Amino acid sequence: MSATTAADKVHQLVAPLLADLSIEVSDVELAGGLLRVTVERADGASIDIDAIAEATRIVSRELDLHDPVPGRYTLEVSSPGLERPLRTPAQFAKAVGQQISVRTQPNVEGERRVAGLLTSADSAGIVVTSEGSDGPVRRALAYDDIERARTVFEWGPPPKAPKPNRAARRKSASAKETAR
Repeated sequence: MSATTAADKVHQLVAPLLADLSIEVSDVELAGGLLRVTVERADGASIDIDAIAEATRIVSRELDLHDPVPGRYTLEVSSPGLERPLRTPAQFAKAVGQQISVRTQPNVEGERRVAGLLTSADSAGIVVTSEGSDGPVRRALAYDDIERARTVFEWGPPPKAPKPNRAARRKSASAKETAR
């Protein structure tokens, strides 16, 4: 049985309180002197600055009351952003259908960097599907094989609607003239 960390204690403490506001704690990380609590809307909608401010007040108050983190730290409450880290099976499960980038542990057989569509995630691991020269390539990875992973936002403008060719525009203009 693993020991409960300070980050686990913070998660257990604040998650039920934020859930009352339809805010979900997606991650708690304690690194150096920074306690980062990552929150998002439970329904997947964008979280606004007012909701983050309210979450910050609640988290700060609970940390002051219960003091689950030893020593000094700086509290940061934020949204996960466009490219979010994936650490837990629940985070991977929520990201199924999205593009991800994975770096495997050094001793794992195969390419160390894997990028593609996260096609499945369960309690044992994930499957990432990418395009190879001979078609789709599926790579199954156990969670212990993953050093780090994150979602990947595909930058760029949305695809433009195709413009009708010149002949189609002339035909349309001709039809309008005939209708008059």
